[in-house]
Amino acid sequence: MGGPDSLSAIRPFLARLLSDRELIRLPLAPLTQPLFAWIVSRVRARKVRKYYEEIGGGSPLAMLTGKQRDALEAALRETGGNFRVYVGMRYWHPLAKHAVLEMKDDGVARGIALPLYPHYCAATTGSSLSDLRRWMRWAGADFPMAEVRSFPDDAGYLAALCGQIEETIQGQSAGGTHLLFSAHGVPKSFIDGGDPYQAETEKTVAAVMERFPGISHSISYQSRMGRTEWLKPDTVEEVIRLGREGVRTLVVVPVSFVSDHIETLHELDIRLRETAREAGIAAFLRVPALNDSPAFIRALRDIVLSAAGR
Repeated sequence: MGGPDSLSAIRPFLARLLSDRELIRLPLAPLTQPLFAWIVSRVRARKVRKYYEEIGGGSPLAMLTGKQRDALEAALRETGGNFRVYVGMRYWHPLAKHAVLEMKDDGVARGIALPLYPHYCAATTGSSLSDLRRWMRWAGADFPMAEVRSFPDDAGYLAALCGQIEETIQGQSAGGTHLLFSAHGVPKSFIDGGDPYQAETEKTVAAVMERFPGISHSISYQSRMGRTEWLKPDTVEEVIRLGREGVRTLVVVPVSFVSDHIETLHELDIRLRETAREAGIAAFLRVPALNDSPAFIRALRDIVLSAAGR
């Protein structure tokens, strides 16, 4: 999705996000959405400015994705292929428009769209791929573009995620530890309409838990916004419930996020940690996002090679 890289970028980033009709579905959208985006971005920017200040003044997402790009390109070139890796984000720079123009200028003959969303959702993967297609038509970029839809049960991705969990819980007692897989929430109407996001998230969690028998776990959904009904349980409400039930060591796994950003660095590390403390949970551990870990880069390399038919 991208993220504001400075405090001054917060409102324009939010305005782009709230203008996306595949993410925010309003009646009479051509008329109502521009006003909605203008008003809500103004109100919400004031609220989240403090959050970005507390994590250093901006999102590290572009920087981390740049590291992933460099590491993936190096890994792919080691296979003997003529690969270049570009970054295109949905709501902030570098945008998909810029990636398409770079690819066209470089004479790319064949492309592979690799979403950094492990689980498909129309509001994230679907919107990003649609945006990429629009800019390719606009630029007259007529080379073929294969699309990776999702990778919830990819062996390399699961191995990378399990490795991060194993490092985090090392030394913890299995009997007193609870793994909470926190995924980004979506409106329930998406799932009712056939979106596979929840099922793919559950597929990942089930596969991961095969590696951790004897440890209790649950799934929750964070970042709820607006008044519509979202997937449940909400992550904050789930942590309060776990505290009431006597969980002493809570390990939070940001399962739908492969890179650290505001939802991990502030929503989990700062606000959820405080919720856990107030709920009586003695130890709060957060599994790091995959970022540019070697295991994750290997997984992305193999996904790309598979999509390329190699």
